[in-house]
Amino acid sequence: MNEKITYTEEKSSPVNKYGSCFLSVGWVSGKYPKRLYKALMNSQTVITAWAEERLVGLVRVIDDSEMVAYMHYVLVNPEFQDRGIAGTMVELVKEKYKDYLYIEIMPEESKNAAFYEKHGFTTMTDGVAMQICNYNNQV
Repeated sequence: MNEKITYTEEKSSPVNKYGSCFLSVGWVSGKYPKRLYKALMNSQTVITAWAEERLVGLVRVIDDSEMVAYMHYVLVNPEFQDRGIAGTMVELVKEKYKDYLYIEIMPEESKNAAFYEKHGFTTMTDGVAMQICNYNNQV
């Protein structure tokens, strides 16, 4: 698999392309393609990675326009992992938000912390990740 990967901040991809990308990594968000699409369209930044017409990676950033940028999704289709795609997208986010006081990420799995550390992130002192998960209540 040596397709050229291109990156863009264009957010106008068809709904099904986003959903299938999320499902490729087993994320429940992909089961709600219309909601996922709406969420992405209302995010400040969505950087996508493409192998020709195929969406193979995505990072979403929510920011307050001045101080904090929160990198929420960073995902790459397993068929395209280990090619530097996630790292490139993270570096694009770091460049775009370099004037913000904070760029934050909450890895959903502790095994991913080393990846973010490699890109300059550090564990927050005494930080604890928390969430309320409502997707089991959704139709």
